[in-house]
Amino acid sequence: MDYIYLFDYVSWVIIPALIFIAKLTDVSMATLRHILIYRGMKKTVPILAFIEITIWLVAITQVMENLTNIASILAWSGGFSAGTYVGMWIEEKLALGYVLIRVIAQSNDEEQLRSRISGDGFGVTSVDADGLKGKVNVFLVISKRKRLKSVLAILSEFEPTPFYTIEDLRNVGTTPPIANWIPGAFSTEENLKKR
Repeated sequence: MDYIYLFDYVSWVIIPALIFIAKLTDVSMATLRHILIYRGMKKTVPILAFIEITIWLVAITQVMENLTNIASILAWSGGFSAGTYVGMWIEEKLALGYVLIRVIAQSNDEEQLRSRISGDGFGVTSVDADGLKGKVNVFLVISKRKRLKSVLAILSEFEPTPFYTIEDLRNVGTTPPIANWIPGAFSTEENLKKR
């Protein structure tokens, strides 16, 4: 029974658990930071970077002080792996930004598909094209990532299901006509919402 009191819980349980949590948080923030850099969120990224590196310094200090403890090393590795997954999960739930859905459908579905997509409030641009099996229509739909599932649900209503691809967009906006152009008057997403 004395072996329970002799076991070093701090070195083998508490410190590794803290290292795991710190690394999980650090890598989650790093993953999210990289995604936000791509999205151009200049105000949020430096704050995340500051918190991330502070947590990293605390975690690496504990690992370096406990290099002979395999539990600390495994906690570091496990936290890194789990943090990558959690960071991607958080970004997916936030669903930031816009996507371009490029839909290729048979010509006979053109009007019905266009009216169904635009009926749900999505802008649709269509282009006539030639496919492997004849005439097709290419529909370009820009949607907030949060509404992507709605577009995909509409596409699943059609038989055969149209072929589609999805791309992340960094920015969405328009520029005013040259005659109305004033320096600094570039239309951003915020300006589009006001119109």
